[in-house]
Amino acid sequence: MVTNRDKYEAVIGLEVHAQMLTQSKAYSDDINEYGALPNTNVSAISIGHPGTLPVMNKKTLEFAIKLGLACNATIAKNHYFARKNYFYPDLPKGYQITQDNTPICTGGTIYIRDINGHEKKIGLTRIHMEEDAGKSIHDVDVNDTLVDLNRAGVPLLEVVSEPDLRNAQEAYNYLTEIRKLVRYLDICDGNMEEGSLRCDANISVRLKGTSEFGTKVEVKNMNSIRNVQRAIEFEIDRQIHCVENNEPILQETRSFDALKGLTISMRSKEAANDYRYFPEPDLQPIILDDEQIDVIQNEMPELPRNLFLKYTEKFGLSEYDSLNITENKGVALYFENLIQYTKNYKMAANWIMGEIKSYLNEWGVEISSFPIEPKQIAKLIHIIEEGKISNSVAAQKVFPELLKNPDEEPLTISERLNVIQDSDENSMIVYIQKVLLDNPAEVNRYRNGEKQLIGFFMGQLMKVSQGKADPKSGNALLKKLLDNENN
Repeated sequence: MVTNRDKYEAVIGLEVHAQMLTQSKAYSDDINEYGALPNTNVSAISIGHPGTLPVMNKKTLEFAIKLGLACNATIAKNHYFARKNYFYPDLPKGYQITQDNTPICTGGTIYIRDINGHEKKIGLTRIHMEEDAGKSIHDVDVNDTLVDLNRAGVPLLEVVSEPDLRNAQEAYNYLTEIRKLVRYLDICDGNMEEGSLRCDANISVRLKGTSEFGTKVEVKNMNSIRNVQRAIEFEIDRQIHCVENNEPILQETRSFDALKGLTISMRSKEAANDYRYFPEPDLQPIILDDEQIDVIQNEMPELPRNLFLKYTEKFGLSEYDSLNITENKGVALYFENLIQYTKNYKMAANWIMGEIKSYLNEWGVEISSFPIEPKQIAKLIHIIEEGKISNSVAAQKVFPELLKNPDEEPLTISERLNVIQDSDENSMIVYIQKVLLDNPAEVNRYRNGEKQLIGFFMGQLMKVSQGKADPKSGNALLKKLLDNENN
């Protein structure tokens, strides 16, 4: 463990590769599908046969524009593809079709939370389109590396950040926001374990207060957001240790060993790779106009940050509630539907984060499989507001019945279960008098100053009334009778 860590700050930039949820690959009609048998989603184009020609997948272009608009990036009107040349053992044609000097998006911002919970802007350098390589498999055959070309040619968007991240937690939060964004846009499933979202981290350290960058190290092979955080934490400590002990930090690429929790040197990056970029001769330049971009802009969904601001500023929800609701697109859409039927935003949020999420967690399902329509939850909220049932009765008795019978009216269920609250004063007096007669010692203690016993009496009232006593009027009447020593 490094003891002088507070003297230093990290400078971190992330390169995120997101596989696009297109039906076919970037430049061929091969199926874009995870989990198929090795080397089945291939064709003459993806295995690099001479004379084959790529054809641009328009969906990739649309998805790239969507992501750029979501990040407030500048969309290039004129751009072309390039060939990036070097030896790819798992990309048979020996080059990658990518974008070099004309990325489709430049600039832009991702908003994250820093370690103190404050909003922070992370700048983007660029977003560009390219194709994925195949997958080399080293752990099946002890003597040979096996290659699966199903992934070769799958469309990617590479998102390159500015070096604006300062610690591993910010990197974790940034990657979480990227994943949330591509899921809201329905352009990538964000599954790092399956490789559809991958991240390389560029890390250096420097003394706090200085502006000069330290020697940059690239870390690869991190298959979860948590492992990105772990790898960065280790690498920061390793580099600080080197500086403190006058040991050189090599400009290199390192791999993260998740089992040991450390990074391992893979190869030196002292000299720049000569990729010999040149324009891709088989793909025409792309020319966009404002009308094309406007069409995509008009189809954009509400994004998580916009929803967060709406919930906190317009609806008065807490940041905690708003962050939890917007964390998952499906949950946010359910909440959006729910508030079409009720304006009690706080109670709606409580139901989302309470009973509904508990059900989803218990059964391990997404909210798309939740059986109760938002309109029914709104009706349940309405009869709580009217004082017909208490919130606890709604959660403990009516909600479970609604899960079994999603189309039955919540009020009908409440009547069938005989849990409609009794707010009639005469009925309430009968209940309260029984409570007072059954608990004379507690009555004396209350009247001698132990006013906190009101909670005990309310519990007894709910028990005697079988949960049907209206808590608000019951509490007021209970205090009135307790304070009247003639009762």
